[in-house]
Amino acid sequence: MGTDAFLGQGWRFPVRVNARGGLDWSSGEDSIQEAIWTILATPRRSRVMEPAFGCGIHDYLFRPNNPATRAAVMDEVRQALTRWEPRIDVLRVSATSPPDTPTVLLLSVDYRVRANNAAHNLVYPFHITEGLA
Repeated sequence: MGTDAFLGQGWRFPVRVNARGGLDWSSGEDSIQEAIWTILATPRRSRVMEPAFGCGIHDYLFRPNNPATRAAVMDEVRQALTRWEPRIDVLRVSATSPPDTPTVLLLSVDYRVRANNAAHNLVYPFHITEGLA
């Protein structure tokens, strides 16, 4: 079994229709990156059939951008990815704010794919103060 087969295949995120009228698919490491993005973008309690799915960072909306909030958000990211994405090991999570946009936290996730030990990084922009950026 090849690495791509082990890592799986699923609908591309966001879901798209291809030129032949079928769905676009994602596989391998692209599938993992899209799964991470989906986990981080989904607020907990937003899926009726799976209310625990997602990430608790959305509970920190409108909180001050201070070290305590950033630490809590980083912990939520680590917990969510550890629980919902078994194909990776989370190596490091950091949160920074660009000086010109203090209402945005750039969540940097360093992770390793367990199947092939390939290291990757994903940066997810989280808007602490929605609508003011």
